[in-house]
Amino acid sequence: MSAATTRSRTPDRLCAEAVDLAREAAEEAAAPGVVGEHVSAIAEGDRVVTHFFECKDPAYRGWRWAVTVTRASRAKNVTLDETVLLPGSDALLAPEWVPWSERLRPGDLGPGDLLPTDAEDLRLEPGYSGEDAPPPNSVVSAEMAELVEAEDADVTDRTVVPARGSIADVAEELGMRRARVLSRYGLHTAADRWDEAFGAKTPMAQAAPASCVSCGFLVKIGGSLGQAFGVCANEFGPADGHLVSLSYGCGGHSEAAVMPKPLRPAPPVLDSMAADEFPLRPAADTGSVPTADLPAADLGHS
Repeated sequence: MSAATTRSRTPDRLCAEAVDLAREAAEEAAAPGVVGEHVSAIAEGDRVVTHFFECKDPAYRGWRWAVTVTRASRAKNVTLDETVLLPGSDALLAPEWVPWSERLRPGDLGPGDLLPTDAEDLRLEPGYSGEDAPPPNSVVSAEMAELVEAEDADVTDRTVVPARGSIADVAEELGMRRARVLSRYGLHTAADRWDEAFGAKTPMAQAAPASCVSCGFLVKIGGSLGQAFGVCANEFGPADGHLVSLSYGCGGHSEAAVMPKPLRPAPPVLDSMAADEFPLRPAADTGSVPTADLPAADLGHS
């Protein structure tokens, strides 16, 4: 160990005795009554000492006022270097700063918000158009530049077309013209995330009578993810409108239970619901005396 290192660990006597000077500096920087007792003094280097004072501010519990003093070589006057408020071992500190890209959670994106993606995002990879050359129908492509020059020269022969123009048109019609698409890593992370919400290990799937792969309410999706996921279309199910794993399931399975037909009551033995007819006059063919030969008074008419 060198002599300089030994001297730096031993506080300078004059700087260590300048407690009053350090307190005045701390009280000048802090509010009245906030600076407490002198805690300690440590050597920061040759003729450089930092004095620590207790902080009585309730908002900074466990913090300390640190006042650094120093003096020049062979000088007897101690001067002030800096005054700061530093946290102690039991101080209440704010959590470590985390970049927004790591703090972002599903559902944080609101209307009007923009979520930029990193150029080296592992979830994405170059798509059809790629990043090496612009699409053929782009204004900066070589083929389109030739066409613009031909139009400026008033050339009547307009048979010059972009070399890949037809491929670009077909790709655009098929929905393939995207600068970047999901990489294998992006597909796997999405599948893990969806399987965690609506997968086979959820309590709902564990208690389901059958899985979604045999459910009539499952709407299949295309692509490689369609081999493991689909969309639930059961409005009474817990995953209606969500991507569900084919191994997921719930009590709303289309074939789990068939609603029985409503029971029809048996016909009554005695029909008490029909009305009985009571004729006012006897039928013509039921009596032995013809009604035409009787006078009207005998029939009870006046």
